[in-house]
Amino acid sequence: MDASVSLVQRMPYTTAFPKALGTGLLVSTARPVSTDLRAKMERLIDGYEHVLSRFRADSLVTRIGNAEHGGHFDFPNWAGPLFDLYDALHDVTRGAIDPCVGEDLIRLGYNPTLSFTVEADAAERLGALHGRPVWGHDVVRSDDTTLVTHDSVHLDFGACGKGYLVDLLGGLLGGLEPSCAPREPHPQHAMRKDSAHTAGATDFNRENTFPEFVIDAGGDLLVHTSSPIRVALEDPDDSSRAVGVAEICDGALCASAPSRRHWEVTVDERTHLAIHHLLNAVDGLPAQQMEATWITVQSTSVADYPTAVADGLATALFIADPNELSNTFAFDCATLDADRHATISAGFPGRFF
Repeated sequence: MDASVSLVQRMPYTTAFPKALGTGLLVSTARPVSTDLRAKMERLIDGYEHVLSRFRADSLVTRIGNAEHGGHFDFPNWAGPLFDLYDALHDVTRGAIDPCVGEDLIRLGYNPTLSFTVEADAAERLGALHGRPVWGHDVVRSDDTTLVTHDSVHLDFGACGKGYLVDLLGGLLGGLEPSCAPREPHPQHAMRKDSAHTAGATDFNRENTFPEFVIDAGGDLLVHTSSPIRVALEDPDDSSRAVGVAEICDGALCASAPSRRHWEVTVDERTHLAIHHLLNAVDGLPAQQMEATWITVQSTSVADYPTAVADGLATALFIADPNELSNTFAFDCATLDADRHATISAGFPGRFF
């Protein structure tokens, strides 16, 4: 079966989670997902958002943001690999990727109420440069999945979080289920290939396994198929158009662009500033050099986290050099900069038109 055969023909059954992470999530399979497996997936999504969503008043990250004097905050076992990935990204980007950027997003108006109104003193308080809390300094990991703070800290795991949930859901489809068993101590940057499988996944009902599936989470794709599927590379200026095409069969393809999450701020009658959610955490300002990025990361087993890595790198490419990122991560990429100049790595499985 080749890539010209449509996904609907190859995998005619769609399981939808329309409210997942605010963007919705679709799972395509060759046979129906059982009621039991769907329920497991729903519980995983709800539990994940209950921990990591800064838009939920009852989430753990909201509690951290409201803790005036800080504290010790215990996360589920499955959060360990996600924290590993943020450790690595924070290091390789010299702090430009940082979960503490949540405070900057709030000041810029991307807050739980979605006010899209910039705070009056934002310019003097944005970014690590102005004393905003920093990952690894003001938020310290203890016992692998415990975060320790001394003041309130507003965390945002959006750079990798959606991709990581996709990987956890992929694990369920592949016959693995996140557990709460303690993880072994890990070396720094254990998110790399040699230890990506240590999330504490355990076997469960093998009748619920799917050797082939596609998960589409609005810009984040996880694909496990025997032959490639074809994916359009969306024009960031016009969602009805494509600027290229890619093919992928075993791994993740993630895209990032400010076009779907941006707003304008009026400075005066003549000046309007364009704001979006892709920030450089060092200065807290929206990245301006790039229009869109696409990342592919290959899977080596069902327990890897290719979508989390691809998701994080798609954001990192807005503020970091791909050559520096490639010293830590294995990936291929395509980019479209602010002048609409397209670049593509030698191994990227696609092309621009």
